[in-house]
Amino acid sequence: MKKYRWQLLIIFLTGIVVGILLLSEKPAPVSVDSPEDIVPVQGGVYSEALIGSFQRLNPLLSTYNDADRAINNLLFSALIKFDDRGLPIGDLAESWGISQDGRFYNFTIRSNSNWHDGAPVTSNDVVFTIELLRAGGMTVPTDLQQFWNDVEVTALDEKNLQFELPEPFSPFLDYLTFKVLPSHLLSSLGYAQILNDDFNLRPVGSGPYYFSKLVVEEDWIAGVELKLNPNYYGSNAFIETLVFLYYPDLASAWQAYQDGIVKGISGLGNGEILEQALQDENLAIYSSRLPQFTTIFLNLESIDAPFLADLAVRRALLMGLNRTKMVNEVFNGQAVVTDSPILPGTWSYYKVADTYEFRPDDAIEMLRSEGYTLVEREGDGKTLRQKDGTFMTLTLLFPDTDAYEQLASMIQENWQALGLEVNLEPVDYDQLVNERLAQRSYQAALLNINLAQTPDPDPYPFWNQVQATTGQNYSQWSNRMASEYLEKARVINDFAERVRLYHNFQVVFNQELPSLILFYPIHNYAISKEIQGVRVGPLFDTADRFLTLPEWYLMATMAN
Repeated sequence: MKKYRWQLLIIFLTGIVVGILLLSEKPAPVSVDSPEDIVPVQGGVYSEALIGSFQRLNPLLSTYNDADRAINNLLFSALIKFDDRGLPIGDLAESWGISQDGRFYNFTIRSNSNWHDGAPVTSNDVVFTIELLRAGGMTVPTDLQQFWNDVEVTALDEKNLQFELPEPFSPFLDYLTFKVLPSHLLSSLGYAQILNDDFNLRPVGSGPYYFSKLVVEEDWIAGVELKLNPNYYGSNAFIETLVFLYYPDLASAWQAYQDGIVKGISGLGNGEILEQALQDENLAIYSSRLPQFTTIFLNLESIDAPFLADLAVRRALLMGLNRTKMVNEVFNGQAVVTDSPILPGTWSYYKVADTYEFRPDDAIEMLRSEGYTLVEREGDGKTLRQKDGTFMTLTLLFPDTDAYEQLASMIQENWQALGLEVNLEPVDYDQLVNERLAQRSYQAALLNINLAQTPDPDPYPFWNQVQATTGQNYSQWSNRMASEYLEKARVINDFAERVRLYHNFQVVFNQELPSLILFYPIHNYAISKEIQGVRVGPLFDTADRFLTLPEWYLMATMAN
């Protein structure tokens, strides 16, 4: 079980919709207070522009479609969901228990949970959905398919079921956020048949809203209408009708808002439209941390750049980076600097006192004191730092995109100011991850780590020494103390002890700097001020913006 974790390294801009700068490393949820003469209204319509295209209203098939997934999260339910700090909350699950050895998880499904057609949600629905996850196909990550093949699931009765793990695995609850499908409607179909079944156009879920109709324009599916589920087992929302309309790009979505067609936009960019949105006095912008961070992997075992194994060098390299300038110039201020591989705002995050601010003079002095002196190199006459005859020269790999190239150029400029020679090498993304990183044939690599839909931090795959040779520990960091913290934290269920272990891990990481963590991006959500009660905290998925939807309402002026 220890090898499993399906976080993916992704291209820096893929799936990122960013917005206004947060000035704190722990972005607080933003809310708009209603005036005293405003009262909530039961009912009404909220319409939102989604950037993307309609594919299927089936959570099994929407893993890679943010627009569809946002709708599916309202139509369907999971056993478990998570709050904005990454703590588990029962969804379909009324209660659950964990055996003392951490291998058995027993769940009880809510007695009043029903499908939108009135049929009860049962344990068999959960087992059926897991069977589909095992079948997988191209819509389910391979690692996730393999994970479920190693877990035994048993329906004990109609409302109780048990999971048996091959060994203790504390982040297991993360894997129970999959949306459950109705076996009474789909069990006669195989995975291939479900791909093209009419169910994907007229879904039946168990979530807070039910499918009402498709919005069709000239034989093209332009949107989806949902209605409030009156028999929902959870808190009923104020808003009666949700209308989601698909747009190919942000410009057309913004035009739809200006034309009064929609009241919200699922995400804002960092360009001209963001500036216009900020000037609109009728529009509220909600900013949240996305579950991603950008890092520079350092190959600590590199033969060509042996100085990377020197802790003083790594510290100097980080102090020599003007990360604030990168955020401002490359992303128009739409990211926040961080030093931890665990996401700020979560239960396991620990703000270490020793941070690495931009101090190039101190970085130069640190290198000098460690014996890295400036010497003119024979042959080309370049003046570079060297120690024991080895010049400080490295190649920085980065995915071949404009945003990465601009960021890499700034890193190159910063490090060359310290006396290093930095060569830039753009690489096809798949080749970068699957060949250069996997084979450890690199010195430094600029990448984004995506932790979407995994609220439990579980940094084990990237930083445990067991993963240094064949796993995702691309830096080949081998620190026994840090590894022990990570190993213990993923096999025990004592919450307080897990918090302590992850805090200790971050202290060691901050001291050792096996890689250089740069910043995390911000998601910005635009909603008309007609909609009140909105709160959006840190996100583990952009669809999490609807976590507090039951509290939203339309304004109405009180009668005099």
